[in-house]
Amino acid sequence: MTSPLSLCLVQSAALHHADPDTLDAFAADVRRVTRAHPGARLLLYPELHVCGHRPDEDPESVMESAAEPLDGPRGARLAALARETGVWLVPGSIYERDDDGAIYNTAPVYSPEGERVAAYRKMFPWRPYETTASGAEFVVFDMPGHGRVGLSICYDAWFPEVTRHLAWQGADLVLNLVRTPTVDRTQELVLARANAIVNQVAVASVNAAQPDGIGRSVVVDPEGRVRAEAESATAQIVTDVLDLTESRRVRTHGTAGLTRVWDPFTAGQPPLELPLYGGRIDPERWREGLPEEGRR
Repeated sequence: MTSPLSLCLVQSAALHHADPDTLDAFAADVRRVTRAHPGARLLLYPELHVCGHRPDEDPESVMESAAEPLDGPRGARLAALARETGVWLVPGSIYERDDDGAIYNTAPVYSPEGERVAAYRKMFPWRPYETTASGAEFVVFDMPGHGRVGLSICYDAWFPEVTRHLAWQGADLVLNLVRTPTVDRTQELVLARANAIVNQVAVASVNAAQPDGIGRSVVVDPEGRVRAEAESATAQIVTDVLDLTESRRVRTHGTAGLTRVWDPFTAGQPPLELPLYGGRIDPERWREGLPEEGRR
């Protein structure tokens, strides 16, 4: 039995890593949001929300000084905060330092019990401006009683392979953490809808507020309809309640009751060669990652 998921996209400016009280300020904000929205089960913050740099700071220096292992002091505080407030917490992405010294732009997820249940490393840093190492694994996690959720970070949304794989792994909802201060947020809003439509998956894209981003956070349903939206760059909270089984209904019966993108192949059809990837689409594997109720 599944129940609707109440979520808050917290569109706010980044907290600066150089400030000694950054995590205290973040904890206070999470408490504020949960008090204002006591029914919320999932809180979602923008990319690099607690690792921001000021305009007069060197981003590379901030990245180096802010990077910690996921289970370091910052991770312990974030886990404790999720447990204290009793919510699923996606605190934005953070700079993660791996054992080999590489630094990743990583989105951790904490359960209401204070357990880190997932961590996704951004696959497509915005080159040449971003210099973090590239992740290499598509990440989904289960929210018992609600559904399966996938993770992407900002520029990842421009690469259709990311959302396609998350949907193929059974994601009902994709969370896209963004820090876009540039005019191409207009295109990102198109991509949020397009990724939802062509993969029949809900998308929640949260951007930073000014001056770190231009806002316009959005929630899109599995048929590409905008359900909730911030129409400006000001700090605000976008709320919605999603039935994550909707993605499975759309995959089974089709977008607008017609289009079934997970059923394009006939029995025995040979694989489609993909020269760009040096690989192929195998019809036998096309739907195998989807939940049973999402198959036809």
